[in-house]
Amino acid sequence: MIPSADAIGDARKILRRDLPITRLVPATKIGREKGCAAYLKLESELPTGSFKPRGALYALSVNLARRSIREVTASSTGNHGAAVAYAAKLLGVKATIFLPENPNPVKRARIADLGATIVERGMGDSQAAFQEALAYSQNDGVYFLNDATDPDLPAGPATLAWEILDALPSTDTIYVPMGDTALIRAVAAAAKQRSPKIRIIGVQAENAPSYFLSWKKGEAVPTETCNTIADGLATRIPETANVHAIRELVDDVCLVSDAQMIEAIRYLLFEEHLVAEPAGAAATAALMQAKTAPGQNVVMLLTGANIAPDILKRAVNPER
Repeated sequence: MIPSADAIGDARKILRRDLPITRLVPATKIGREKGCAAYLKLESELPTGSFKPRGALYALSVNLARRSIREVTASSTGNHGAAVAYAAKLLGVKATIFLPENPNPVKRARIADLGATIVERGMGDSQAAFQEALAYSQNDGVYFLNDATDPDLPAGPATLAWEILDALPSTDTIYVPMGDTALIRAVAAAAKQRSPKIRIIGVQAENAPSYFLSWKKGEAVPTETCNTIADGLATRIPETANVHAIRELVDDVCLVSDAQMIEAIRYLLFEEHLVAEPAGAAATAALMQAKTAPGQNVVMLLTGANIAPDILKRAVNPER
């Protein structure tokens, strides 16, 4: 569940064919306010508008090299599903994506535009969709590319950590949004291979704190609900192996409220001229709430830009 340096190097070679190196840009105002050099890693510049194609494209590529796959499936709240649909279209494989009912319309549209079959199951969180995807994927020739548990996938997003350190070797701290933990496991492992003293801070939604609670306790702590506007952080049932990994790799975990993510979306839009969805703005929200900057050079991952119209309206017109 923790990618090796060899796997990350292999992922770099494979992803270089189709994905750009995303920009690392200064966040001048927040840096000035916190007394540090703050930067944003713009993963929203990747195809489908989030960091997710890194993992989906790498995992599907290496699995196609190992065996025959006629169809790839995924359970998702949206961004992972779009990334799997993108990878499948690029590599010539049928894709079926299982979503919760009434998903983010922007993310659903991306999946549909990429030609994947969409199945919607269950309300509130992704557990019903996950169970349906798991059952469907028992069929021969079907590869269930599960974001939370796939052993190959983390090497893909790990490449973004190496990109950060290529551009800014003196990075002290990276803030990482934390949903199913594939991203933070990847970033932490890759960053600490290159810079052992670097601090990795995970950011979870206050209304979906399962991995925050699990990180603190050292065992999987599920929650009854995960009702947050940040669908990319809406994880309710942690994986035990992932809890062990983040306990080993992650230096701190903090929580941000829905209101704080809305505030961060507004800041990114009006001060940095960048669009972010709630999960994509979570790292920025965390630094905005920090009393002091955790280091001189601080990087915030902007992980996605697929914001639902109603949430964007709330950010732009906060008094409505």
